[in-house]
Amino acid sequence: MTASLPGTGLSATTTAEPVSLHIEPGTADAQTYPASGDCTINDDGSIGEPYAQGKAAKTPPCGVSYLRATGSAGAYPLQATVTWKISWTSTNGEGGGLPDGTFGTTQDVTVQEIQSVNR
Repeated sequence: MTASLPGTGLSATTTAEPVSLHIEPGTADAQTYPASGDCTINDDGSIGEPYAQGKAAKTPPCGVSYLRATGSAGAYPLQATVTWKISWTSTNGEGGGLPDGTFGTTQDVTVQEIQSVNR
């Protein structure tokens, strides 16, 4: 984002880059990947990796597996928090770092169970 001071030729630009994602599944009946729940950001700024056929048995780089249906609980409160590294530069050559910003949200997740018999 850039802000300008009209008539002066001065402006300042802030840049925010994601540095981590933390996942809290909302229940002890879940497994986070990695176990800490702290996902790293890839070199291109993305998180995790796209789904690809044949990777079902591999551990994902970022995610959560729920081990029990929500049942009467209704939903699990999944919380995801992103930490951003923030810096600024100006047209007069000044700039520097600003405090990291951490922003998150909670989303209710309903987990259903299905049973089947293979013969």
